[in-house]
Amino acid sequence: MIRIDNVSLAYGKQTVIHNLSLDIPTGSIHGLVGMNGSGKTTLINGIYGVKALSGGSMSFSGQPLTKKDMAYLETSNFFYSNITGREYLSLFKLRHPGFDIPGWNQLFELPLDRLTEQYSTGMKKKLAFMGVVALDKAILILDEPFNGIDMETTQKLKIIIKVLREKGKTILLTSHILESLTSICDGISYLENGMIQQTFDRSMFEGMEGKIFKNFNTENEGIVRKLMG
Repeated sequence: MIRIDNVSLAYGKQTVIHNLSLDIPTGSIHGLVGMNGSGKTTLINGIYGVKALSGGSMSFSGQPLTKKDMAYLETSNFFYSNITGREYLSLFKLRHPGFDIPGWNQLFELPLDRLTEQYSTGMKKKLAFMGVVALDKAILILDEPFNGIDMETTQKLKIIIKVLREKGKTILLTSHILESLTSICDGISYLENGMIQQTFDRSMFEGMEGKIFKNFNTENEGIVRKLMG
């Protein structure tokens, strides 16, 4: 289990994540959803160790959570210049020789001998995702993994994520699009103003959108109706 206990994260004097606690069972897919500025990426960066905690602690299976436990797919993907897709994946294959580059590329059909700077946004996302899978870590953190990809690739990623769960991996996903999470997650936490307002299990997904957006929709519908007379 990933245990996030009373964690706070701050930028200077401004606290972004406020005393947040969350338990994520091993071998599950857990979603984080929230509007822009809710603190999703800040929390993810804290979990991965990119951002130092200003309070609280995190553990995995009773031990301190460290980068050696995790692989992280960032929202925006970085590649060294003048490197081909095949060379990029070969860096991961050095660490895990069993990773089947040609086999995985049957799914994604990338031009692996082209330079990555010639790739589209969607192609870069697919290449980075392959690299994350190649690391074969116990925990996968996927920040907005469905951004910039087409419907076919979205479905392929969902299939892979589900099989990874079957293999005992623990997967944390973020998204600002609720529908992209409800089809694959075992639980979803709604983050607002740096705090988890509610965590929903699968049995609660059907009414989740109404609960999250009830006040938001009422307020904004009033504004729209006033503007339109």
